[in-house]
Amino acid sequence: MADTFQSSDPIAAVQPLLAELAARAAEMEEARRLPADLAQKLAATGVLRMVTPKRFGGLESTPREIIEITETIARANASAGWCAMIASTTALNAAYMEPAFAEAIYAEPMAITGGVFAPMGRATLEGDHYRVTGRWQWGSGSANCTWLCGSCTLWENGEMKRLPSGAPDTRMMVFPASEATLIDTWHVMGLKGTGSGDIEVKDILVPKGRSVSLVSDKPREPGALYKFPAFGLLALGVCGVALGNARGALDAFHDLATVKKSQGSSKTLSERQSVQASFATCEAEWRAARAYLFAEIDRVWAVATQDGDIPMEMRADLRLACTHMTRSGADICRTLYDLGGGAALFESNDLQRRFRDAHAITQHIVTAPSTLELTGRILFGLPTDAGMV
Repeated sequence: MADTFQSSDPIAAVQPLLAELAARAAEMEEARRLPADLAQKLAATGVLRMVTPKRFGGLESTPREIIEITETIARANASAGWCAMIASTTALNAAYMEPAFAEAIYAEPMAITGGVFAPMGRATLEGDHYRVTGRWQWGSGSANCTWLCGSCTLWENGEMKRLPSGAPDTRMMVFPASEATLIDTWHVMGLKGTGSGDIEVKDILVPKGRSVSLVSDKPREPGALYKFPAFGLLALGVCGVALGNARGALDAFHDLATVKKSQGSSKTLSERQSVQASFATCEAEWRAARAYLFAEIDRVWAVATQDGDIPMEMRADLRLACTHMTRSGADICRTLYDLGGGAALFESNDLQRRFRDAHAITQHIVTAPSTLELTGRILFGLPTDAGMV
């Protein structure tokens, strides 16, 4: 497979699309999904192949590049950034999958993949296949996918298989989108344009070689990106959207504040001292959270590029930075929404969408408050199952 996108600069490639992504945000919310033409335009830039291995024509970007690209898209439109992030990080499966199966899926330049990690399905071993039935929530971008995946608990001889820790043994099953039914359950407050409805399959066969475990398998690809902690990489994608969305909120408030005057006042919001102080504080919080995030990315990446494993403590530090960025982004959007006053309430104002999207992002499990508990256990030196760190 030719190195389709490797010679391009993905941030430069996506720049011509940003204005359209921003302009069509209301359309996306109305449709409750990423329009097919925009999905194809994003695919053509290569940004959906950030995590795809180079041997299959992907970018195999560094974690810093993945954040910067995701941030750029989400600054224009958080739902579009989310769909790009899901398509990209789902391709992590390619690094773990048997190469012949991965080639058939990921070497197609315009292929779009998506899916759900949560083990909401059941897979029963039948020879060289798994027989799979399941229904998964949160299938972001599924309507534009050619391949989908869903994690399943494994069953053999009528019993659930378990890991040595006692936790259920699970694997991600990858299947053609044509074998799945998409169920429109996506009636939500934020990230409306992601089309994150349910995915359902009934009694399909998935070859064993087209299944992976990000917990118990080892990556087959040798690149440093695939030594980077898998769940840290997923968390990076989520907080990358939060980072760009918060930047977009800062941009939107700046534009509003320079023209809006409160009722009975001759001054614009930007000329009021209290607003100046609050806006500066939000800017500082955004820059600080971003700098902390990139510092941890660079620290873990330096270890990933060397021999040996990445210590659990460093993986936990990365997750902490991702969660901090996600929650800081929501706090910033809340403050700016408040500062915007009544104007921010209207659907025509970007601040209300940024506020809603920020608080939808906080609900993802990889950056939810429970990750703070996980990191806290490690900071206190308490026994911790490192499988999900």
